[in-house]
Amino acid sequence: MCLLDEVIQWDDASITCVTNTHRDLANPLRREGRLSAVHVFEYGAQATAVHGGLRARSIGEIAPPGYLAALRDARLHVAFLDDITSPLHICANHLFGGGANTIYECRVFANDVLLATARVTIIQRA
Repeated sequence: MCLLDEVIQWDDASITCVTNTHRDLANPLRREGRLSAVHVFEYGAQATAVHGGLRARSIGEIAPPGYLAALRDARLHVAFLDDITSPLHICANHLFGGGANTIYECRVFANDVLLATARVTIIQRA
């Protein structure tokens, strides 16, 4: 399942992705026709995965598989995503770590309105 449409910016420290999949009636995370805002954290986790892959590729490596191990300081400012008419912008900032053992700060916006924030910890699959 890929929820992100496009990477619009990335460097070694951060990534910004954009998507409209929150409005897609076929979004696999929808339940009873709605997309709960709690799923915004999956969007953030996917942005961190893409960033890890791009960082690894930039030095000629392949990113190791990882798991979402922790979600900390998670804050939601909306209840649902499906009624947001503008694209979502997912920003992830690499705080520290390397390979699949990393911590990111994620923020999700729509039209410069903050929808959610969290810290995401990714650990390498054993």
